[in-house]
Formats: sequence, structure tokens, C-alpha cells
Amino acid sequence: MRTKELITFVLDIGEQMLISGAEVNRVEDSITRMCSAYGAKRVNVLTITSSILVTVKMDDGEMYTQTRRIRSYLTNLNKLDKLNDLSRYICDHKPDLEEIERRIEIVDEVGTYSPKQQYGIYALVASSFTVFFGGDVSDAIVSALIGMLLKLMMGFIRKIDKNTVITNVFCSFIVGLVTILSVSLGFGTNVDHIIIGNIMLLIPGLALTNAIKDIISGDTISGLLRLNEAFVIAVSIASGFSLATLLMGGLV
Repeated sequence: MRTKELITFVLDIGEQMLISGAEVNRVEDSITRMCSAYGAKRVNVLTITSSILVTVKMDDGEMYTQTRRIRSYLTNLNKLDKLNDLSRYICDHKPDLEEIERRIEIVDEVGTYSPKQQYGIYALVASSFTVFFGGDVSDAIVSALIGMLLKLMMGFIRKIDKNTVITNVFCSFIVGLVTILSVSLGFGTNVDHIIIGNIMLLIPGLALTNAIKDIISGDTISGLLRLNEAFVIAVSIASGFSLATLLMGGLV
């Protein structure tokens, strides 16, 4: 067994799980189980939001260490589900390295929703939350259109700068401006309801949920890192909308 290659493939799976939205405990447990299935005597895994470090001791006494830097996240629960299935398959059947590589490539081909579907989802979510928080039909329509605009802006700015804080400040600022202008021109009734509907598209709900789960499960460092990340994102969203409100306050 080519142990170094095995650990590389196992790390590939763990990395994609973390990027796709898995909590730290799930990633560490999956990596440990897969390595143990191939005869590892001891497996030490340290996972935080930006890095995975694995040290494996085999039966022959050889020690192997590999690390992986995580630079971005792209939530994909469908892909996460398939990665979970793959890790269980590896533990149960112990396939050769060629089959593991082939199955990883198959999972990597799992795509997200098409661009048209994503625009529709953004519109649906924004308008639904606007109505939920008390908006009327005109507010829901405006919110849906602004939600699609938000999706367009997020895709555009991430091609220029992948910094999450900058993306959220810019997008929330533009959404705030467009919302206030729309209501001032008579294309909506309640600025706050339309803004709330679109804020919900930016709220880091998964990061906050995983932070709480990590802290409860004992992964305090990772949990606090995720919690701080969610807090910074929330502040950046609030800052963008606040700037728009201050700039266009006379039209509200």
C-alpha cells in the first residue's frame, strides 16, 4: 500500500468535506476512520477553519504527516452527502488507490444549481422573507428583483476579490442603495422589509450553526474561529446597509 498517496486522497476527501459545509468533528472522525481502515496504528488529526493537519503512524512504525490549507468555502450539501457516502464505502470495502481516486473524481463532478436556478432561488428566498417579515406584494416583487441583482453582484465581485468582508460590504451597500431608490420612486412600500429579505441571503447561518456545534462537541478553537468569522461577516453586512442608509437617508 502506497501510504503517502492514501493519506493524500484521504486529505482530499476531508478538505472537500470542510469546504462543502461539514463541521470539524465530522471531518476529523472521517479522516481517522479511513486511515484506521487501512491499518493505521495511530491517527492524529487537527482541523480548524483554515487548515487540516494529519499525522499517521502505521503498523511498521513509519510516521507520515501531511497538511492542507483551506482558503475558501463553497457550501454544497449534496456534495457533502456524497463525500460522507464515499468515506463510509472506503471504511467498509477498503478499495485500492485507483478506485478511491476514480470515486473522488466522480464526486468532484457534482455541480451546484445552474445559474438560472440560482437566480430563481435568490429571488424566491428574498421575496419569501420579505413577506414573512410583513412586506406586501409590491415589496416582495422588488425584493425578488434585488435578490437577483445581489446574485449578479456577488458573482462579479468574487471574480475580482474573494475577500468575504469586502464582498459583503459592497453587495449590502449596493442593495441598500437600490432598495431606497426603488421605494422613493414608488416601486415598493417598506424599505426595511425589502432590506431584511435580502439580508437573509447574506447571513452566515451555516457558519454560525457549525460554530455552536463545534464548541458543544469540544472543538473550542475551531468553534471560536467560526464564531468570530460569522461575527465579522455580520458586521460587514450591517456596515454596508448602514452606509447606504446614511447616504440616502433623506429618501427613506
